Amino acid sequence: MEQYLQNRSSLIDQDLSFRRDRTKANTVSELSADRAVRQIRATEADSVWLANESAYYGDDTSPCIFPGMQFLTAKSLIMQTKLFKLLVKMPKGALLHAHLDATVNARLLLKFALEHPCIHIRLSRPLTITSITTAIPEFRPLTAASSALSLTSDGYVPGEWVPIVKARDSFHENFGGPEGFDKWIVDALMINPSEAYEQYNTTNKIWRKFQSTFAVSSVLIRYKPIWRKYIYEFLSSSVDDGISYIEARINFHYKHMFGEDGEESVPHREWLIDLEEVTEQFRQTLKQQGRGNEFVGIKVIYTTVRHATPEGLEWYTEDCIQLKQEFPHLIIGFDLVGHEDSLKPLIDYIDPLLKFRKRQEELGIDIPFVFHAGETTGDGTKADMNLYDAILLGTKRIGHGFSLYKHPKLLQICRERGIAVEACPISNEILRLTSSMPMHPLPALLNQGVPVALCSDDPAVFGNMGLTFDYFQVLVASETTGLLTLGQIARDSLQHSLLEPAEKEHALQLWESRWNFFIRSIVEDHGSVGDQQVN
Repeated sequence: MEQYLQNRSSLIDQDLSFRRDRTKANTVSELSADRAVRQIRATEADSVWLANESAYYGDDTSPCIFPGMQFLTAKSLIMQTKLFKLLVKMPKGALLHAHLDATVNARLLLKFALEHPCIHIRLSRPLTITSITTAIPEFRPLTAASSALSLTSDGYVPGEWVPIVKARDSFHENFGGPEGFDKWIVDALMINPSEAYEQYNTTNKIWRKFQSTFAVSSVLIRYKPIWRKYIYEFLSSSVDDGISYIEARINFHYKHMFGEDGEESVPHREWLIDLEEVTEQFRQTLKQQGRGNEFVGIKVIYTTVRHATPEGLEWYTEDCIQLKQEFPHLIIGFDLVGHEDSLKPLIDYIDPLLKFRKRQEELGIDIPFVFHAGETTGDGTKADMNLYDAILLGTKRIGHGFSLYKHPKLLQICRERGIAVEACPISNEILRLTSSMPMHPLPALLNQGVPVALCSDDPAVFGNMGLTFDYFQVLVASETTGLLTLGQIARDSLQHSLLEPAEKEHALQLWESRWNFFIRSIVEDHGSVGDQQVN
């Protein structure tokens, strides 16, 4: 028996030997904190998850309750746990995959809109009690006065613009009054549990709902006065959640932003000027609060949507080059975004992408590719094959990489070349690539030694603001993953960022200092728990 147990232990160690959380020598405090977190997880598996499952027993209409279950159903329960409250305090490192136009709380975006009376709203069809759940509002900043006063009156003419404040104030009580207006707009900006898990029950269906949220928010965010408030709020909420550095994807599909005059005339360079000015304002505020070491900065990955023609893509690559020349410290990467299963694959863009790379060589600049690839359940489909082209084109990281685990050679390449995966677990679950976190392929990537950075993707739509929710879901869904794994993931997020070497070293030093403080706080608060035997 003793020999058998030795062989068993050896086999387990060999099987897990590629994991990056096994490459670092851990301190006594780290090991103690890891034990404490594992004990808290084990305790709450019974006291929170099993207890609530028992409460639902026998009711076939109620959800099955378990750690790592459907996020939108479990969110309120997650926030009550001791484990979540502990992870809120964890320094998360870098957020490497977030689309800037979906990063600020939907209710706050509505508040910003209501602060600007020039924002108008209209509908393409009359609003009814039955149609309100699917009616998509359209916004526009207008300087000309409008005589229309209500969206819910019998006399409303579809297509007629109504000032947003008047539309809210006059929203009929049959639709819930002003509070009903707020709920309608917020619901149009987000995906709720019923939509995610019942109404839109395929990846194509949920993507249609997902894309509609951007149709609602895009004009509001691209209105210059709101844009500046939006950026500040994104930075503030990110740092409050322990994120110290951000590489934000900005969608430059729209060639101009709306100015204060309501005209769509603000060029891309002014978007970035605003971003720099607001970032500096935020940095100074943190310094005044004595929190300067919590924020390293924000940089931009230039993105456009995969429905551009190959010829049309050349306009965007040239625009990216011009912005890189003017803002060399800010533009750090290029990506193509959108629904991989239905839009153009990378192979369709090989010619303009190779020309883009050649132009950079001629100009002596470097804009790395950071491609979305493999955000699909397919095997050998066009979306799945994007993984091959992304790697052949020299991508520095892979966005999502959900189907990567199916490709042993690509896993080997990613491990050997240090190509990190920007994993977005909650996004993948809500967009129906997986039913729950225990079914997610992330453990396969970790076990293969592929560097991983946890990311929120589109938190304004999914409600996973910051990174704590994604870290929580990953932690509770695996017995192998512990606090030390999360620490390595956070460390790798900075290590595989596109910061310059000196910037990266500085960011890592700041993170290690905060990590050590976090570990000490766990040991002080929960050390006796961690020293208990963990089954």
